[in-house]
Amino acid sequence: MDNNIKIHEIKTLGDLKASGYQPLSVKDELRRNLIRQLKDKKEGFEGILGYDETVIPELQTAILSRHNILLLGLRGQAKTRIARLMVNLLDEYIPYISGSEIFDDPLNPISWAARHEIHIHGDNTPVSWLHRSERYTEKLATPDVTVADLIGDVDPIKAASLKLTYNDERVIHFGLIPRAHRSIFVINELPDLQARIQVALFNMLQEKDIQIRGFKLRLPLDVQFVFTANPEDYTNRGSIVTPLKDRIESQILTHYPRTVAVSRKITFQEARLTPEQKLIEVDGLVKDLVEQVAFEARKSEFIDQKSGVSARLTISAYENLVSTAERRMLVCGEESTFVRMSDLAGIIPAITGKIELVYEGELEGPAKVANILIGKAIKSLFILFFPDPEKAKKSKIANPYTKITDWFTEGNTLDISDSLNLQQYRKVLMGVNGLYDLVKKFHAKLSENQTLLLMEFVLHGLAEHSQLSKNYLNSGFGFSDMFESLFSPGTADYEDDDNEDTGY
Repeated sequence: MDNNIKIHEIKTLGDLKASGYQPLSVKDELRRNLIRQLKDKKEGFEGILGYDETVIPELQTAILSRHNILLLGLRGQAKTRIARLMVNLLDEYIPYISGSEIFDDPLNPISWAARHEIHIHGDNTPVSWLHRSERYTEKLATPDVTVADLIGDVDPIKAASLKLTYNDERVIHFGLIPRAHRSIFVINELPDLQARIQVALFNMLQEKDIQIRGFKLRLPLDVQFVFTANPEDYTNRGSIVTPLKDRIESQILTHYPRTVAVSRKITFQEARLTPEQKLIEVDGLVKDLVEQVAFEARKSEFIDQKSGVSARLTISAYENLVSTAERRMLVCGEESTFVRMSDLAGIIPAITGKIELVYEGELEGPAKVANILIGKAIKSLFILFFPDPEKAKKSKIANPYTKITDWFTEGNTLDISDSLNLQQYRKVLMGVNGLYDLVKKFHAKLSENQTLLLMEFVLHGLAEHSQLSKNYLNSGFGFSDMFESLFSPGTADYEDDDNEDTGY
């Protein structure tokens, strides 16, 4: 809507005509406002990260082309959020004939009711204003969706009370799409719609004809369609019928974050933490570990890659990670705390609920697969902070881990449970010969909490590189010598396909 028009002063059709208002289709409206946004160098689609050079430019191109859009990608790739943010490209307010079910444009009415209202009242026809937040309709496609839900149906009660035939427009009860006239209409998971329902959308996209129970109704609807779909649906539950797909002018492929840094920004943006939880110290290392778990999952042979690994995994995992630390703080009666490596055990429920396992993964079990993913994430990041233990073992130069591994070889063991308060946690880590000196050698300028975190990280890293044995306890982790653990009864260790002692 032109900013020069004061909507509170326009209450009738005559006022609207005098204001110089010119009707515009919803696609032209989106195009005009996007052009303004691009010229003003303003950022659109706030909160959508990692798509600046891929999805967003393609989406803007489709809007400039005035296309209906299909967002195609795996779950958790922000497809629905992108569609919802398109509302911000609409005018803040548009006029419509008061009482109109489908928000008829006063200068371009399409329904019988609106035309009749203008015929009766002329320029005195009442005009109301619709905010852009109300110009968005979303429908999740399910097999039970009917044509009546989307397009409409004949209302026999209306026909009887008004004494009209079923061929009269006035007896129709409009569905979701006609009620989205002059708006954005989104169908999520399009392939889940039955083929016959998809066929009903053909003319809606191209000819703007509505057929209800054999009666053809010419209703030139003005709708911006956005569809979302998962590529797996094409072979799993259903498919998009070819004629319908042909009528959707732009297909845009979405993707998962391509770097840990972008993934971390998304998680931090979306995680719902209380003000108290935000006071808990979370080092960048454990934040990256949470993100790395998702990256490991997206290439794991235990997980169905066609189903995808949603970005919601890392969001839920991060929330659980902080809550695990918070619970320990409350149980120990402490006033503050920081996230430890042992708190990673708390993210397992967030992982198991977000992954689809293949046959090999089902044999292992979801909890075991989750522990494998955490182990692989630790192994991937460990060599960014410390020398590669495997190369150090083979090197002629003095092995920096010798004192630590020798301490365990002498029969010492170490258990880190979530019941340890800060003083006890510090004591058990400081008791490992050479551990503190190793961390200070490579990272001298860290705070005490960061130093303790890295000391525990070293133990996990050595275990993932088969230098130590790591046992998964009910409330934490236990570390011991590799050789001795082989002969200890009741050991909870296991080996993955790379012969890594990842423990379970």
